Amino acid sequence: MAHNLTRNTIDPTARIEDGAVIGEGTTIGPYCVIGPNVTIGVDCKLLAHVHITAQTTIGDNCTIYPFVSLGTPPQSLSWRGELTRLEIGQGCTIREQVTMNAGTVGGGGVTRVGERGYFMNCSHVGHDCRVGNDVIFATSATLGGHCEIGDFVFIGGLSAVHQFTRIGPQVMVGGVCGVRSDVIPFGLVNGQYATLEGLNIVGMRRRKFTRARLATVRTFYQKLFHGPGIFAERLDAVQPMAAEDPAIAEILAFIRDNKHRALCLPSDDGKRH
Repeated sequence: MAHNLTRNTIDPTARIEDGAVIGEGTTIGPYCVIGPNVTIGVDCKLLAHVHITAQTTIGDNCTIYPFVSLGTPPQSLSWRGELTRLEIGQGCTIREQVTMNAGTVGGGGVTRVGERGYFMNCSHVGHDCRVGNDVIFATSATLGGHCEIGDFVFIGGLSAVHQFTRIGPQVMVGGVCGVRSDVIPFGLVNGQYATLEGLNIVGMRRRKFTRARLATVRTFYQKLFHGPGIFAERLDAVQPMAAEDPAIAEILAFIRDNKHRALCLPSDDGKRH
């Protein structure tokens, strides 16, 4: 076997296939099953009943709770048994019954999850997703395939994100929320079908935004989403504000990079489209 047992604690009931690579100091608890193409970093903890398959790599210092399933086949009708990948960064906490699928060949063959994520029980990352650093997925938060999730995003419990949807950095998604449209960076969305309710001021303060910066970005937000005229006209009018703050430039770049989904708008603005 390729795994290193020198400083590891591996329960005798665990099954580790030949070819798996296990980093030093990693603990593998009862009844875990590790496939032959899996690489696990140093000082990880797999508590019990963890199943890891496909070409999955897990960074250092991750803690994985019982009944987690990582690298399982993509839930896509296009999958034909190809060996694809799941990459998870270091320092993640993955709670009970979380599932993360490997990628599809058509989607690039890899699902990527960043560092220091906290994934509460029953949350799900679909195939070919790109998930940033320092995210929090509350209980049963769910991503469809090909979603792009920025850094410091919080997704509330029982919320679901439609496939191919983008959520920008530092967004807060409320609980029991269906997200079907792209959410601008720093946005706050809520409702049965997500609408934009404002800026994630709490998150911005945690990221050390000063009062002056918050005031500048708020002014931009009001002009773009609640000013006179139609949205396209307002979007053209606020372009010069990109020079006033990096957050404004980031929001405008996100809007310009539109791919598959419409933009999530406030409910009052949506009535005018």
